[in-house]
Amino acid sequence: MIKTARNLLLALALTTGLNAATELNKDEIKKIENLDLFKGVNIKVNKAYDTESLYLLKVNVRGKIDEIYLTKDKKYLIAGDVMDTKTGAKLSVPADLSIAKGNQAFTFGKGNDEYYLFTDPECPYCKKFESYLAQVEDKVKINVFYFPLDFHANARDISLYVMSQDSYKDKVNAMVNTTKDTPAFKNRKIDAKKLKSLEAKLDKQIAIGQELGVQGTPAVFDKDGNKVNWVQMLQSYGIEVK
Repeated sequence: MIKTARNLLLALALTTGLNAATELNKDEIKKIENLDLFKGVNIKVNKAYDTESLYLLKVNVRGKIDEIYLTKDKKYLIAGDVMDTKTGAKLSVPADLSIAKGNQAFTFGKGNDEYYLFTDPECPYCKKFESYLAQVEDKVKINVFYFPLDFHANARDISLYVMSQDSYKDKVNAMVNTTKDTPAFKNRKIDAKKLKSLEAKLDKQIAIGQELGVQGTPAVFDKDGNKVNWVQMLQSYGIEVK
């Protein structure tokens, strides 16, 4: 794939957000997939958008989900981030959240602004984000999905522990406060049948995160599937993140 320098990406001068983009139909996607490079590397295009300046493609390359960019003349493929010169935001394909609906561990908050959060209970950035959630509980509705990372030894077990709590209050308390040293976690007793059900539910949440392209945590999406920076999200509610 052809990589370009950052100054070339900026020189593209994108003036439209993805909200103004047009999604390409199956016939147009097939034409892109028939390009020599796509056929040679076996790139499958899951979604494609015409942003007026570029084609933005969500692709599957040998099982790996990625986002790449194709020039309008279809001569050059750009791998790497493309930034909107007005907002500085990365141009990105919205996630299809239909696969996530109804599969969350629980829903935090009672507000109107809906989000989807993929979190790891041993991720320090997740814990920092979650420490502010009480301040926006009346403004947001966050569908919480657990996505324990392999290198966090206790993350899966803590995820299951949080999910095992019966009440909303207990789930929130466990999410925000549980560490590997929390006595209630260390002395946990979960019925074998319930544990098996929770493990299946957690595995499904992990699979959903992988399909949505989640690679790190916390990963936040708005209700339309757009990726959201968690610090900027909190700042939009007047919270100073320290």
